Amino acid sequence: ILTVAALSISYQLRSQLLGEELSLTLTINYPFLLTLLLFFCLASYFAFSLYHPEIYLYPLRSFASIVKAVLTATAGTLIVLYLLHQADVSRLLLGGFVVIDILLLFLSRLARLAFHRLGGQQGNHQKHILIIGSQGRAKDLIHYLKSAQYADYQILGCLEVDDKLFEQEVSEEVRVIGSMKDFRPLLLNFAVDEIVFAMPLVNIDNAIEYISFAEELGINVRILPDWQIYKLMYQPEVASVYVEDFVGMPTLALSSTPHRVFDLTFKEVFDRVSALVGLIVLAPLFALIALIIKLTSQGSILFKQQRCGLNGRLFNIYKFRSMVVNAEELRKELEGQNEQDGPVFKMAKDPRITWIGNLLRRTSLDELPQLINVIKGEMSLVGPRPPLPDEVKQYDPWQRRRLSMKPGITCIWQVSGRNSIDFEQWMRMDLEYIDKWNLWLDFKLLLRTVPAVIRTTGR
Repeated sequence: ILTVAALSISYQLRSQLLGEELSLTLTINYPFLLTLLLFFCLASYFAFSLYHPEIYLYPLRSFASIVKAVLTATAGTLIVLYLLHQADVSRLLLGGFVVIDILLLFLSRLARLAFHRLGGQQGNHQKHILIIGSQGRAKDLIHYLKSAQYADYQILGCLEVDDKLFEQEVSEEVRVIGSMKDFRPLLLNFAVDEIVFAMPLVNIDNAIEYISFAEELGINVRILPDWQIYKLMYQPEVASVYVEDFVGMPTLALSSTPHRVFDLTFKEVFDRVSALVGLIVLAPLFALIALIIKLTSQGSILFKQQRCGLNGRLFNIYKFRSMVVNAEELRKELEGQNEQDGPVFKMAKDPRITWIGNLLRRTSLDELPQLINVIKGEMSLVGPRPPLPDEVKQYDPWQRRRLSMKPGITCIWQVSGRNSIDFEQWMRMDLEYIDKWNLWLDFKLLLRTVPAVIRTTGR
């Protein structure tokens, strides 16, 4: 988008400087020129790592990469134009494009850096890191993570193989919070995004079991260069393995979630923009539903409930209230009538639901306020449904992997006859979504959600 804007701005500036008649060269096909530029820019941006998830953390390196990428793309475009005997392209137009594109791309990186630093200071969207080890490389890693440019990382603490090191200070505000026997309880009870093994794996008894357990939960694992994993003869079942730079240090990474940075970034932007547009377009419908709820039952219009999000983070989900005010208290009396297996509570004819609530649930209109959660970054349009904390406590370890992607408003379960699907099948559907995720799958699920809403099969 910024590259298209750069060429458009350059064209307009040239038109203003030279006049409309002199600025138009009829022998040049400008849409073709734009297509060529986009093709070479895309290839060049990838080649110079402009889509690397952490390049914006290094402003000088980012600027140098942007300059090289834009100049390379422009040179490639000029070579093709020359070979096609299209020599009438304005040097002023392309020169202006180069300057403006570099400026826009660099400003976008600075804006992203400022956003992440602000988010890190406020404690929002931070990655929670658990470090295995507290010596040497662990201290170096903590030093890098705690520098200002990595404000979006939060170090939960360090685990050691020796119980005697418990509570030992590793760095300012970072301590040894337990030994390896605490590994499983920590992962099950706290939001952990990544585990970094900063000590040689040969020093950890049964290291393969710890890595395998993290993989089962869908938690990313990084191993600082020691490259001893080959001695474990460990082959991940679902995780992909790759070498990746992490805060300036090469690591061997194991990830059970999609790692397509460009696609995930597109998903994030698409989700938030679509949710914002949705709130604006659906504002009259929101007002109508709010009015009916207020006129037909006592209580607030919106229902707020704590749910588990990405890797177990707690957040408040928003819905239009579809039940009586004391619904949570009445649930205890209805536990014996639960029609869903597993830890989830479902009743086809739940007496707590109001008449307007029944209509909202059947049409899934009660879910619309979750667009607010999407804008806040707590949810996506498509993803596994966010569970209650009490439900997560009853999950088997393999079921917790559904928390390894951001929860969504709709998913495979939502459009596949959710009321007739048992709990285990539901969990496997969510894991299938994570394992097969791509942008096209999200698009198909969004399209399938429309007829599911029209058929009023929700509840």
